[in-house]
Amino acid sequence: MNAPRRIPNALSIAGVDPSGGAGVLADVKAMSALGAYGCAVIAALTAQNTRGVSGIAPVPPAFVGEQIDTLFADVRIDAVKIGMVGQEPVIRVVAEKLARWTPPHVVVDPVMVAKSGDHLLERSAVGAMRESLLPQATLLTPNLPEAGVLLEERPVETVKEMRRVAERLRNRMAHSGHRWVLVKGGHLPGSETIDLLHDGDRMIELPGHRIDTVNTHGTGCTLSAALAALLPQVDEVPEAARRAKAYLTEAIRHAERLQVGEGHGPVHHFHGWW
Repeated sequence: MNAPRRIPNALSIAGVDPSGGAGVLADVKAMSALGAYGCAVIAALTAQNTRGVSGIAPVPPAFVGEQIDTLFADVRIDAVKIGMVGQEPVIRVVAEKLARWTPPHVVVDPVMVAKSGDHLLERSAVGAMRESLLPQATLLTPNLPEAGVLLEERPVETVKEMRRVAERLRNRMAHSGHRWVLVKGGHLPGSETIDLLHDGDRMIELPGHRIDTVNTHGTGCTLSAALAALLPQVDEVPEAARRAKAYLTEAIRHAERLQVGEGHGPVHHFHGWW
């Protein structure tokens, strides 16, 4: 008789979007949909809806650290996804706690700008992210504007340029262990959405087709949370990336079944059940 599958525990360290389309609420939905038990540490508070962000309130860095320590002291965490962390002191506390607890998988989604164009990461915090979080990431998931900020250069506009960006970002990560970067090509022009997955050796293309919809709020959060849910369940990072992208694609495709807000609506995390 086969033993029952162990359900992984996945943690989101991110901000709260009251509309539920992004941040920890979206992350826990994606994790749940993909067979993981979702936990959350609140790193920032926002007042936002599908049309924009009207306010951001930081969480005291020491309390972010206390949340992490208290959770890890009791719960086996199989993967961590880091999203909106907002401020430099919070980033440094999160990095310190990750170094202490050493979870098996760390997915860093460098959230900088909301779909509405509102900035979610202080400019002074970018350097802290480069210095303290990137070296601890097992998987980094920037879109093209975020990759440009991390490398201090303009966003690229072609798949050929994306390859160079993937190589440069991978070089900024730790050289020990198996580290990957997933450069998301959703900002490229045209009907194709090609992502590049790179580990310093292999450069894997993940093709896709653009879906004509305005309901794309929280797509980056959802993809990185899906990866955190899947990494403990599969043998290879490329397989987790393919599954996560396929899940997100269908979540976007079915987003119009939801009726949430009048701006950039959320994707449908539970499209396979509702």
